[in-house]
Amino acid sequence: MLGAEDAARRPPRVDVRELVEVRSRRPEAIAEAAAARNRRPLLGSSGRLLIVAADHPARGSLAAGGDPLAMADRAALLERLVTALSRPGVDGVLGTADVLEDLLLLGALERKVVLGSMNRGGLAGAAFELDDRFTGHRAEDLAALRFDGGKLLLRIDHRDPGTGRTLHAAARTVDALAAFGLPVFVEPFLVGRTAAGVRADLRSTAVARSVAIAAGLGGTSAYTWLKLPVPADGEAARAYAAAALPMVVLGGEAHGDLSRTYERWREALRLPTVRGLVAGRPLLYPAAGAGLDAVALAVDRAAELVHG
Repeated sequence: MLGAEDAARRPPRVDVRELVEVRSRRPEAIAEAAAARNRRPLLGSSGRLLIVAADHPARGSLAAGGDPLAMADRAALLERLVTALSRPGVDGVLGTADVLEDLLLLGALERKVVLGSMNRGGLAGAAFELDDRFTGHRAEDLAALRFDGGKLLLRIDHRDPGTGRTLHAAARTVDALAAFGLPVFVEPFLVGRTAAGVRADLRSTAVARSVAIAAGLGGTSAYTWLKLPVPADGEAARAYAAAALPMVVLGGEAHGDLSRTYERWREALRLPTVRGLVAGRPLLYPAAGAGLDAVALAVDRAAELVHG
């Protein structure tokens, strides 16, 4: 482990060679860092969550901030994540095993909520995109690493048989996490295939249907949270009323001026079921060419929305 003290003392510059050296010579350092990590409750004093998401690369989705390969630069991604996690009001991170283990080795996950991304098999643009296999963390991996929960994506296309398999796997994953007493963040969408690929239906009526379906997964909903888009028609209150579960707003993609994006987040965060925000690219890559100072400003603005 490179050490939390070192990470806090120096600017967030990541030397990939150093990470590779540790991984090559002492792969057990990852498990040691996970065992030694200081944890925190899921919810802090505000009762709300701001989570930074970085699970896009494992699905082959690498574009951000106008750069089609922005998230393919692992050192730059980690520097942005370390910057975001160092800001007041950021509660934690969502990522795949490789990203979270890099952050563990960098000492960046002390007293942070750590959520593992579980199904990444539905690769962006693939013929099997909606047969979304659970190729990431398993429930037992999250428990062994002392992480704080899992996240799964549930895209529902009534015309694609892969959806049925994904629904079944998602329900059993809800059960598995509940057996460990770990929260699961389910991100549901109604989708369809277009000439441009799989596209989500973001009308409030579609979001409401996806909420109702996701809320009923598994043998218990005691540990289920929902991770939801803001409907395109602005009717979040209508859509989110479909379940009485804790919910977080997802950041989604944002282009150009982020003011309208922040205002939509603000409106959704006022709803009684909403307990926070999970955002990735709008915070880590807020504009084309944006550096670490811009990341800090974007994150601080989001933290003010979430925690007030």
